[in-house]
This record gives sequence, structure tokens and C-alpha cells, in this order.
Amino acid sequence: MKLLVRVIEARNIPEMAPNGSSDLYVKLQLGKQKCRTKVLKKCLNPSWCEEFTFKVDDLKEKLQISLLDEDKYFNDDFVGKVKVPISHVFEAKDQSLGTSWYTLRRKSKKAKNKDCEREGPKFHIGLSMLLDGSSDNLCHWEDLPPMTDLVNPRKSADMMTSDLTSRSSPLRSSSRMRSEEEVLSKEEKSYAPTFAGRIAQIFNKSVDSVSVSSNDTSDISDLPESLNAVGLEDKTEERSSSVDFEEIMKTMEMREQGDEIPSSLSGGIVLEQLYGITPRELNSMLFSPDSNHLKALIDIQGSTDSQIGPWKFENGGVILKRVVSYTKSASKLIKALKTTEEQTYLKADGKTFAVLSSVSTPDAPYGKTFRAEILYCITQGPEQPSGELSSKLVVSWRMNFLQSTMMKGMIEGGAKQGIRESFEQYEKLLSQNVNPVDLKGFGSEKDQLLASLQVERPSDWKLAVQYFSNFTVISTILMGFYVLTHVWLAMPNTIQGLEFVGLDMPDSIGELIVCGVLVLQGKRVLELISRFMQARVQKGTDHGIKAQGDGWLLTVALIEGRNLAAVDSSGFSDPYVVFTCNGKTRTSSIKFQKSDSLWNEIFEFDAMEEPPSVLDVEVLDFDGPFDDATSLGCIEINFLKSNISDLSDIWVPLEGKLAQACQSKLHLRIFLNNTRGSNGFRDYITKMEKEVGKKIKLRSFQTNSAFQKLFGLPPEEFLINDFSCHLKRKMPLQGRLFLSARIIGFHADLFGHKTKFFFLWEDIEDIKIIPPTLSSMGSPVVLMTLRLGRGFDARHGARTQDAEGRLKFHFHSFVSFNVANRTIMALWRARALTPEQKLQIVEEESEANSVQTIEEEPIVNNLPAAEEDVEAKSLQTEETESFLGIEDVNMSVMYSSTLSVPTSFSMELFRGSEIDRRVMERAGCLNYSHSPWESEKPDVYQRQLYYKFDKRISCYRGEVTSTQQKSRLSGKNGWLIEEVMTLHGVPLGDYFTLHLRYQVEDLPSRSVGCNVQVYFGIAWLKDTKHRKRITKNITQNLQERLKIVFSVLEKEYVSGT
Repeated sequence: MKLLVRVIEARNIPEMAPNGSSDLYVKLQLGKQKCRTKVLKKCLNPSWCEEFTFKVDDLKEKLQISLLDEDKYFNDDFVGKVKVPISHVFEAKDQSLGTSWYTLRRKSKKAKNKDCEREGPKFHIGLSMLLDGSSDNLCHWEDLPPMTDLVNPRKSADMMTSDLTSRSSPLRSSSRMRSEEEVLSKEEKSYAPTFAGRIAQIFNKSVDSVSVSSNDTSDISDLPESLNAVGLEDKTEERSSSVDFEEIMKTMEMREQGDEIPSSLSGGIVLEQLYGITPRELNSMLFSPDSNHLKALIDIQGSTDSQIGPWKFENGGVILKRVVSYTKSASKLIKALKTTEEQTYLKADGKTFAVLSSVSTPDAPYGKTFRAEILYCITQGPEQPSGELSSKLVVSWRMNFLQSTMMKGMIEGGAKQGIRESFEQYEKLLSQNVNPVDLKGFGSEKDQLLASLQVERPSDWKLAVQYFSNFTVISTILMGFYVLTHVWLAMPNTIQGLEFVGLDMPDSIGELIVCGVLVLQGKRVLELISRFMQARVQKGTDHGIKAQGDGWLLTVALIEGRNLAAVDSSGFSDPYVVFTCNGKTRTSSIKFQKSDSLWNEIFEFDAMEEPPSVLDVEVLDFDGPFDDATSLGCIEINFLKSNISDLSDIWVPLEGKLAQACQSKLHLRIFLNNTRGSNGFRDYITKMEKEVGKKIKLRSFQTNSAFQKLFGLPPEEFLINDFSCHLKRKMPLQGRLFLSARIIGFHADLFGHKTKFFFLWEDIEDIKIIPPTLSSMGSPVVLMTLRLGRGFDARHGARTQDAEGRLKFHFHSFVSFNVANRTIMALWRARALTPEQKLQIVEEESEANSVQTIEEEPIVNNLPAAEEDVEAKSLQTEETESFLGIEDVNMSVMYSSTLSVPTSFSMELFRGSEIDRRVMERAGCLNYSHSPWESEKPDVYQRQLYYKFDKRISCYRGEVTSTQQKSRLSGKNGWLIEEVMTLHGVPLGDYFTLHLRYQVEDLPSRSVGCNVQVYFGIAWLKDTKHRKRITKNITQNLQERLKIVFSVLEKEYVSGT
């Protein structure tokens, strides 16, 4: 007999974690059989809808259902349990209890007897059970109405989907339950007795949380065994193709598969080799069922029990896949493992073949948490010197984690080593059957791709026939021939009217009209002839011209265009393409009367000192040298948002009304190489040092990687400098400004709200410096105005937009304004300005230099000497440490006290009143000023603070800019104030920001009084060896200040009353 259990949902679960939520799962046990549901994260009303099957041997047994809260590092928290006797199910009508609600009970902590339990809060969980002695009919739930529909109708659709899934695979839950039993029993035996076993259990929780009833793809290999065990046949499997492998490939080639080639997987390339064989033949050798390559490979690797399934079409003939299973041989560390490979064709068009293999090893340690994916990509290689074709095989891999696990790094490292060793044997075996081609004879990948291009050079006569074969020219020729025949046959007319010898004028209106038509037709034909001759002069002379210089070399191969818009009455156009990069242009040849044009032309741009940002591509229709060309479409290729390797063979859709209507696109191959290597970066930084007047240190690999990851930039982008500052919008936003060779970016993380954007230096039209104001906290403002239509991805960071639609960005409160300003101006001039504009700016600065020096002299003299020394030290150390990136701040309680002050009076400290000012001044804050509270969103308010430290607080007399945000405490009578503080003018002040959280709430036990708790944390922006020293100093100083602040607040309340 079998018992079927359906776990539906739970309600009103208490909070088991400090964050107010729980990670809940259900554990079921009948005798020695155990299974569990999946873990639902951060949920107090979970819904599982999962089914389990148990074998019943004794009707006196009880089914125990336990609800637990998962803990990643310690034992799971027990929530409650219920026991259901199997006899109740057997004695029920139709041997079924249907769907019911059960009250869970919690164990009493003081109970000595394990069976002594006390009734806790009313937790509910819905169960459905069915008992049936037949193994052929286990999942008849049609007569059991889902309880979830009654409690929460919105989930009925999910329940219906779950029911259909369970009906289509009646024994899936049973098979998985048995698999889970084996895993649990093995874990209990191996881990429980020793301390090391308990540690292993802690790290193994992520595996335990695997849902036994979810669609875990790693159990696919167990499914056929369970089906064979009960003698069932899979009737839902689609009909296998009866034709051979070659017929299947022909069927695949007839389908529309697109032009894109699957890119290599993120784990890396393990095999890349050219072979002296066509792609079709190599594909048959690797994946044909008749091929012995796979069988030989399995034998070499020592695997056994291999089963190679046939290729089958699935999903209505859309997907072609097969399943290969075998048992891997045991190693020193791992036992023999059953392995299943699911191979799927992604592309097969006769020239390119791509197969994705998903490898699962569920019996391996943590095997249910991951899958290894391997991509085989076969493409056509360059032609060999002997004239024979070649093919290129690229094998890449990656790990696909189905669940998060703490052992992710260890799993990836082990898989990487195993895959590389396997494909060394794979390459050796393949080389015995197919001759590999030496890559050195073909040059680099760029040379291989470009060598296959052959420029179409049709003769002028062929082009003329093609160009002039239209209605206008043919009708004009026929009319001219007709007129000449008429002149030859007709007799001369007598001279009459105003005619004289040699001048024959039309004698009627009809003759006048005919003459006009002939003149117009002749004019059009002459224009076509002139246009053709002028176009032949422009034959794309930029093709084949080699680039000059040393640096960043940009090579663009224009292959072809498809579905180009037709603007002529003939239904065709005369397209040509213009490429523009860093102010330099390259032009292709003109293709006459083409909508699908083939160019095969190569363009090289002269070497550039810094990497280019964008490549502008525009397709134009030729209308003659004196007419404005009609744009057929354009596209901007952004090198910062694209991977260079992905641009080596790409189809780009064109933008514009005509292009979008016709779905026009271009086939390009783009290569960007740096011939200087790392010396190019050093030369560029040396050049910037001369402009800035300060030494700039080349950042480390880790720093550049963090910068690239933060903004999603390509590997060739390198960080030059970064500064702490404020972004001025409706409210100033505290963050960090990053400067690189091609972009300027801003990142902020304030109260959990992240702001991030960047734009190109070329997008900036003008940069101005606005004198300090009260709203800028006494700091100069850098105003950046972007060009019209640029920077829309960063528009959420702009403060204003002018009448023409140009975005304006305001940055202020730099720790070192002079260095930041010089660096920004130097990078902008190097990227965005023409030589004439640079010369003009230099002349303007030289004229204003003397006036600016006189105006700034009194200000400089008033600066304390100590502050100048601090800034110099800060600037010297600014670039010696690495940027860490922004992470969540860990906060701890710094101050906690019960005040004899009502909450309303305590909030005077944050309302900008006179009491606020007096308390802050007594706490050592000079020149205290603040902005009014402004509503950020409903019930959330924000303001800015500015003050200086008294000398007794800080010998450096540093300045503070702070942002405060207040809101009501949820469910309590009180306030929550969050504050982010930046220190200026102190050593290493730009290495960190201070985060404080004030929690002020009423005391129910007192008529007058409140409880105050202050949490504190430090967000490190850069790494430094002085972390502990700085943290200790700030903590001690801040604790003393908080004691003074709240002590003065109590005195103010007493004196006021």
C-alpha cells in the first residue's frame, strides 16, 4: 500500500528571525522514510503545493509533519509539528481524508518527556492524503478541491498548474522521495557521529533545501529506472524520427535559424582548433549516432554502462536533442558517478553547427545544486593553401548553479580542472582521426576572417546595363528612335509663321506637348548619365588603405546589407556607407540599384592614442555630388557597452524611419587592437599628469576590475581617478565620481537606494565652474552640459534640462576640488574638443589667470595652515589604495538610553529649531546650518546638514556634510532617523562615510519618557591599513558626543519646564 501526501500551505506563522521573516520548509517522516519540501525564503504565509509518496507497511505508524525555519549556519529552528495516524486514513471513507487544516503543536522547553507537548499559537497547514493499494493509480486528485482556492483565490492558477504537472508524471514524486531518502540516510550516517560531520551538515544545508517535488532537472537520470521498475511506458514522449542523421541535418538546415553564431560560454574556452575537414563532416564525426568517436572517448576515460540515445525532435519538432548516459570511473577523491548528458542542437545551417550539452551528476557531493554546460561550436574556417576547406571547433563551458551554495568556488575549481583534463583527451583522440591545421599558417583571428573577404569588382559595362535598365531610359530610347524614324520618313514642311530656314517650330498644341515631353525625358537621361559617371569616380577609395601609427587600431569590414530602403521610383537605391570615429571618416563604394548590397570592403582607421568610444555608421543613398544624400538608416556602436570579441562578426539593425520600416541591417566585422599593450595606458596617464600637474598612479588589476564591474565596462577600460562629492538634484546626493579615459561615472548608495550612471566625455558640450553658494555648502559647483540628444541613459542624475532639451549635471563638495577640476578638464579636452577649441580655451584661461589669482588670494590666505597640510596628505595617499566598491554597512548599537523627555521634545533635535542649534553648538559643532525638511516620498522626509568641528573635537577642525532622512516607526509610536555623514579636511576623510540610525520611541510604562537607540557603522570606500585605528578613534569620539547631545537635551527640557 502507498500513502500519498499533498502539502499545500501554511498560515499565520510567527516571526522566527530578527528581520521579521522566516525561511520555511516542511519535513515529513513515516517510519524510516523521510522527505521534505523546498525552502520558501522570507515568507510567513508559505504555499508549497507539493506531493509525496510513502510506502505503508504498518497501519499503526504515524505520519509526522514538522514545520522548520532554515538557518544557514546553525541548527534549523523548530516551528511546530503534527502527527497523523495512518489508521485514520485507512478507516476513512474512500480511504481518503481529503484536504484539511491541522493545528501544529510546539514542544515545551521544560518538558522532560519527549511526548509532553503544549499547544502553541494556531498554525495551520493544509494536507491531502489518499490511500490506495494499487500502484497504477496513485494521483487521482480530481475529487479533492484545492484548499488554496478557498483561502486565497489568486493562487488557483498556480494550483491548477501544479495539479496538471503531477498528473502528467504520477511517479515523479515517488522516485524523488526515494532518492532523497538515500541522500538523507547517507548524510545522517556519515555526518552525525563526529564533530566534523556536524560542521559538514552546517555547510550542507543548501543541498538539503532542495525540493524533492520541484522540477529538479538533475533527477532526469532516475526517471527511466523508476518507470521501468513499475512497467510503465512513456506515452507522452514525442515520436522519434525514423530517418537517419543526414536527413535530420537537412531538415534542420531548411529552417530559418538566423545569422547569429552562439557566443562562447562564460567559463572559458577549453578547445579551439582548426581541422582539415568541412564543418558538415566534422559535425557528423562528433555527433552522428553511427560515429565511433563518442564511444571511443568513453572507453578511453574509463567510463562504463554507456547508453547513447537517438536524436529526437521535441516540442512539435522545434528542438532536436538526445540523452547520453554513462558511469564515470572513480578517482582518488570521488567514487564512480552516474552521469547524464542532454545534448541539444542550437544551430545547424550547413556551415555552422552549435550543440549545447548539459551534464548532470546528481550523486556527486552537492551534485543537485549545479549542472555543467558545454557548448560545441563548429564554423567554417579559412581556405587552406592547398585549396581545401577547413573547419574551426571551439568548445567552451560554464557552471549553471540551480541553487546557491557556500561551496560554489570549490565546485567551480574542481569542475574546471576536470573539464580541462577531459578535453585534453578529447583533442588527442580527435587529432588521431582528423588532421589538425596549424594556426600559425593563417595568422591571427582577425587575419583569418578578413582573408576570406573578396571584393566584388564588376565591370563598368555590366554596371551600366544594370543601372540604365529602367523604364525612364528605355522609354526615352524608344521615343527617340520613333522621332528619328518619323524625321526620315516625313517630308519637310513649308516655312510659315515666325519660322525661317533652320528653325522649325511646332505648328499645333499637340506638337508642343510632344516636344516638351521629349525635352524632359532627355534631361532625365542626361542626369542619370552624369550621376553614373560621378558615382564611378567615388569607388570607395578608403578600402584597403592601411592604418598608420602605433596605438589603438580600429578595423571595420563591411560585408553586406539587407533590406535597405528604396527611395527611387525604380524600387531600389544606390547605397553607400560612411563610418565615423574620433572625427575621422571612411566611405565605402556605391552599389547601384541594390536593396541587398554586397561590399566585402575593409576600412582601417589610423592609430589613436586612447581607445575610441563609439563608431557611427550611416547608410546613405547617392543623389549626386551637389544634392543632399538621403539617409537610409544609421546606428551607433558603443564600444563601452559591447564586448570587442562579440563585434568580430555581427549583424546590426539600422535605426531611422526608413530603416525600421524595412527592417534594414548591416553585416560588420569590427576589430579593435592595442599595439602598445600596457605601455599605451602608461603613456596616456603620463600625458594626463602633465595636464593635471599631479602624479597619477596606475591602478591595480583588482581596482580596475571593481570599477569595470560596477559600471559594466569592457576589460580595456581603466580607472584614472575617483573623488568623493555630492550630486546636486532636488536634494544633494552623496556619492563618488569616477573618471576614466572614456567615461565619467557617478555611484551613490544612500539609505539602501542606489544611484548609478555614466556618460561619455564626447557627450559633454560645456563645463563651467559656479562660485560657492549656501546651497552648495560653500563649495564650488562643476556644471556639465551635455550635447543635445546625448546622455539619456543618465537623465535620472541630471538636475535640470534647458529649453533645447540638453541635460545639466551639478557636482560639488569635492574633498580636493582643485585636483578634481584639473583632472576633469584635462580628460574632457583630450576626448571631446577639437584642436581649435583647445587653443581657444587655453587663450581664455591665460587672459583670466591674473584676474583669478587676485580674486582668490584673500581666500587662500584665510585658509588655516593645518587644513592645507591635511589636504596635501590626503591627496598624496588618495591614489595609493584600491577602491573597494560600495557594500551594505554592518551597523551595531553604539548608544542606548532611556530619557526623561517625551518623544515630541526629543524630536526637536531633528526639527531645525533653536534647541537643535544650541545642542549642536554645545556638542562642538560650529557654523551649524541645515536645509528644511523636504518630502522624498509619502511619510519620508530628507534634509542636509553642514557644520565644522570645534578644535577640542578635532585638531584638524574638519567639516561635515550630512544627509538625514526621517520616517515613522512601523507599528510603534516613534521615529526613525537615518544619517549618512562625510568628513572633509581630515586625514583619509574620503576613504569612508559614517552611517547612523536614531530610533526614538515612547515608553508605554511612563507618561513622560522615551527610549533612544543609536546604531553606527562605517562604509569603507577605499582600503587602508589604518582601518582599526580610524574605527576606534571615530567610535570613541562619537560616543562622547552622543552622551553630551542627549544630556544637554534633558537639561533643555528641565529648564524649559
